[in-house]
Amino acid sequence: MNLPNKLTLARIVLVPVFMVLAQMSQYGTSNFVPAWYLAAGVVFAVASFTDFLDGYLARKWNLVTDFGKFADPLADKLLTTVAFLYMMRDGVCSIWVVAIILAREFAVAGVRMVAASSNHVIAANMWGKVKTVLQMLTILFYYFAAAFSSGGDIMAVGLISMVLCWLVALVTLLSGGIYLWQNRECFMNAK
Repeated sequence: MNLPNKLTLARIVLVPVFMVLAQMSQYGTSNFVPAWYLAAGVVFAVASFTDFLDGYLARKWNLVTDFGKFADPLADKLLTTVAFLYMMRDGVCSIWVVAIILAREFAVAGVRMVAASSNHVIAANMWGKVKTVLQMLTILFYYFAAAFSSGGDIMAVGLISMVLCWLVALVTLLSGGIYLWQNRECFMNAK
């Protein structure tokens, strides 16, 4: 297994670590421990950096593999979806936003599975990358801002996070629509 694929697997392993740290923070209670949210944010940042690094190294060293084309977007989806679920729990991300994100990911995964059944691998397009970066930046903003905010600032953090989540939903819808349109022949010609 090459280094970019190992980095992708490391990102998947960091998902439960992030979950434990986010849960330990006890956000929204009188026992909230900002240090745990800061730690969750750091783990998320490291995992997000592996997303950039594995793709960069795979292209630079010509190590692009079918496994990487499949596992890299899966790792991104696991990481960001879990983070958005915790944001939904915290009341800063609407269930509608999470539903839009999940619907887009299931639709894209379905197209990829149909393509794979005919030995064709569809890599992520530019809009998918824009969507992923915006999702990751929104999540990073929320976890770091929540960890560093004082009592009064938390309302501003929540409001800004809500706006960012709706922006994510809009870009997610756009990227999903573009992806499905660009690859419509895959599912229209499926047997």
